[in-house]
Amino acid sequence: MIPAITGIDHVHVSVANWADGEQWYEQVLGYKRVDALMPWAVGNGPLTIESPDGGVHLALFESDKPKPITAIAFKATAAEIAAWKTHLEDQGLNLRIADHKLAWSLYFYDPWENMYEITTYEYDEASKHLKAKRF
Repeated sequence: MIPAITGIDHVHVSVANWADGEQWYEQVLGYKRVDALMPWAVGNGPLTIESPDGGVHLALFESDKPKPITAIAFKATAAEIAAWKTHLEDQGLNLRIADHKLAWSLYFYDPWENMYEITTYEYDEASKHLKAKRF
């Protein structure tokens, strides 16, 4: 049986720099930074911004050569992400399991090299089922 997904959590977006990206998305779409996720906005991590109602998140990744990224992150509960790990491994997919300290994510690719992520913010509960390198 295929596990459930709660919804789309965020979409990855490539920008030249976080400040310009944050300003543009705020001015044009009304998006604001997610303060709780600011610990990720260092090095290669994303600056996460959200729609005015908090229903849509964009993860802004800095690049000196920004290009479109195909990466969709689905939202899951801790139980769902554990079930997804088993299901995806049963499908023969190579998973990258990431402990983001605030959330857990499973990363995998489809046959056309589009990246997908399944993430949960139920960190403590998911930690009982997942092991990974810290990012």
